[in-house]
Parts: sequence; structure tokens; C-alpha cells
Amino acid sequence: MTSREAVLGRIRAALVDVPADQTPDDVPVPRNYRRGHTEQGEDTLALFAQRVDDHRATVTRTDQAGLADAIATFLGRRGARHMALPGGFPLDMLPPGAWQWHTEPLDIPALDVLDGSIRLAAAGIAVTGTIVLDAGPGQGRRALTLVPDYLCVVRAEQIVDDVPGALARLDPPRPLTFISGPSATSDIELDRVEGVHGPRTLDVITVDPARLEQP
Repeated sequence: MTSREAVLGRIRAALVDVPADQTPDDVPVPRNYRRGHTEQGEDTLALFAQRVDDHRATVTRTDQAGLADAIATFLGRRGARHMALPGGFPLDMLPPGAWQWHTEPLDIPALDVLDGSIRLAAAGIAVTGTIVLDAGPGQGRRALTLVPDYLCVVRAEQIVDDVPGALARLDPPRPLTFISGPSATSDIELDRVEGVHGPRTLDVITVDPARLEQP
């Protein structure tokens, strides 16, 4: 018996008492795990910014009126001129200037020579400093996250305190990507190296409806 046959045999044995017409939705799954991993009254937006910074990404906090200026500041700091722009990204967010916005379709060689990509997010997780993408409007396909460096815009109302809170907002069949900082790895000496398997940098702008001073 091969390993494959053994695994499939165990699956069949476990399902022997399951009616043939039963579907996964017919049997509710208990989800009694802990919800809420932040302290009562804690500022989830500030916590998210702190944890993003812990991952060696850069983060700034602004309001809608200051968003274009914040984007321009990050691009200027990186010396970026050529940026990938996913379909559905709101053009009124883009700052005026000499930047070149390259729209899809873009193949891997084209992405590789760009200075970065800019995108929206589906959710942010405060306790882990994680950004979640689901390939929705303004986010683009996964290659825009895995090849060029990138800048991500996350709105305050999209930030939840923990992973269960994020999953409750997301659609499981969509292609979900969870991002905690730029790509990084370490060798046997535990020397951290960034950008080996993907983006070298991650810049994050959180947008609060109220005018806020930069933390």
C-alpha cells in the first residue's frame, strides 16, 4: 500500500457514517476560540502602526485630505518614479507630479524593473501588524505584492484587533494574501536578510477620517 492509498483509506473510513447528500454547510463548526486580543479601550490604529513598525516596515498616519501628500512623501523618500497601478485604484488619491503609473497587464520582467506598486487593502490586523489583500478593486493580483516593493493604503475602519476579526470580514473563496512586513529570511547564523524572496520594502499609510497629527 502506498502512502497515498493509506491517507485516502483513512479519509474514507472517517466518512463512512456521513450521509452521501450531506454538505459541509449542513454541519455547523463550533468557533468558540477567543475573540478580542486587545485591551479594552486600546487604540487599534496606534497598535497596528506599532506592530507594522516592529516588522521593519514604515507607517504614517494621515487623513483623507493629506493622503496624496503622504503618498508623494513616501515615493519621494524612495526615489520612486515608475509605479505599478492595479485596476480599480482611485485616481483621485494619486499625487500630481512626474510619477509614471503603469497599469496592468504587466508581466514579471516588467514588474521587476519598476520602482514599486501601490495598492489598497482588504483589512488590517492590529495585534500582528498584518495587511490582508483579497485581489479586490485597487489591490490587483498577487504578483504585484510578491515582485516589486510596494506602498499600501489602509483605512482606519478596515483595521480590526485580531485574526478572527479579520476573517469575519473576508470572503474565504477569494485569493487572500496576509502580509507582515517586507520579505525577509535569515541564515543559520540568524542574520536577517530582506528582499531575497520578494519586496525589500513596505510602506503603509493609514487613513483616519479625522485630521490627526503624525504620531
